[in-house]
Amino acid sequence: MKKVYYLSTCDTCKRIIKELGIGDEFEYQDIKTDKITEEQLNQMKNLSGSYESLFSRVARKYKEQGLKDKILMEDDYKFLILNEYTFLKRPVFIIDNKIFIGNSKKNVEAVRQALNS
Repeated sequence: MKKVYYLSTCDTCKRIIKELGIGDEFEYQDIKTDKITEEQLNQMKNLSGSYESLFSRVARKYKEQGLKDKILMEDDYKFLILNEYTFLKRPVFIIDNKIFIGNSKKNVEAVRQALNS
């Protein structure tokens, strides 16, 4: 399985997808128009090890909701991601049974390696 969870309005997501040269071999899910299901989030969590690893602390709402001053647990991360798409760290690539989360150079390079192997 090859899938990418992304935001079509995010220039960084679009740049990474273009830079990696991925095409129709991937299933694309725009998380704004096609919300993540609990089953999909659970699959991502099983691959990554935690909901926290999928959570974006740079989302504008993280600061707006005062979440930086709270102690969040796994259930909190799950709830927040399911209820507000911007809390998913993106893009998220799933290639076979491996998950790649976020837009760091190291992560993008890991996706590139996985595509070339």
